[in-house]
Amino acid sequence: MAAPFSWLRPEAHGLYIVPADAWIDPARPVDLALITHGHADHARGGHGRTVATAATLAIMALRYGTGEGAVPVDYGESIPLPGGVRATFVPAGHVLGSAQILLEHAGERVVVTGDYKRRPDPTCPPFEPVPCDVFVTEATFGLPVFRHPPIEQEIGRLLAARDEHPGRCLLVGAYALGKAQRVIAELRRAGHGEPIYLHGAMERMCRLYQDWGIALGELRPVAGLPPATLAGQIVVCPPSALNDRWSRRLPDPLTAMASGWMRVRQRARQRQVELPLIISDHADWDELTGTIAEVDPGETWITHGREDALLRWCELAQRKARALALVGYEDEDD
Repeated sequence: MAAPFSWLRPEAHGLYIVPADAWIDPARPVDLALITHGHADHARGGHGRTVATAATLAIMALRYGTGEGAVPVDYGESIPLPGGVRATFVPAGHVLGSAQILLEHAGERVVVTGDYKRRPDPTCPPFEPVPCDVFVTEATFGLPVFRHPPIEQEIGRLLAARDEHPGRCLLVGAYALGKAQRVIAELRRAGHGEPIYLHGAMERMCRLYQDWGIALGELRPVAGLPPATLAGQIVVCPPSALNDRWSRRLPDPLTAMASGWMRVRQRARQRQVELPLIISDHADWDELTGTIAEVDPGETWITHGREDALLRWCELAQRKARALALVGYEDEDD
């Protein structure tokens, strides 16, 4: 008799579904890939067939030029894979199109979460807990120091800084997929109805979100505008543009950055960020541990991030757990 869950094998470059000859979020091209979401450390081009939500496939087509072999799956839809495996995609609450993948085989149920968060987000469906035997979780912010404040508090700080410095441009560094659109949507929810200006690298992804029905309000490109028109305005750019030559043409920019890593003061200082905004699209420590307790799996597998601390928490809580030490998965804010 085969050992329990031996049909799902952790390899250095991804999770291998043995009877289906398929991979989840593989770090190299494979014949059959199941993709949880569109960030570059999980989604790559070159696969023979790519199974993902339609929104994730649209993101991959935009970012990586993929299209051939795309197999769209709806949330809640269960599809058969070779070898008697079934896969069901369930919302993960991370970014547009993000999904957990429930795998069922030989009477065993495994949920692979990819990246996820538990906070409400106007740009994507919320995380749905799924009962399972094995729960495969990330641990990006798997240390007790990481407890994210309410996003309303951080957006309030951003708007307060704008009111306090009416002559300065507020330059917000945010990752181009997910974080930027969430910040914009939360600014709208907080009542900021003025145009929001975009670095050129943000435009195509914001348009894709709007095409998928996400309300972002009026967005304008920075390119070609006289710098004086941006005084007192909010500009969203990639983190890499916060202190480069592009930003120097803006009127006295006040630099902000939206990231869960802004909890670490040294990171903010390294990036010369004046206004660190602790806004994350990942679960924090309480949400990671709370989700494991809520799902209550027989076993927890920890894929990437601060594996040791979460593994120790599981041991202290008398929960069976193991760290998988997969490679190639990084936080997209870095």
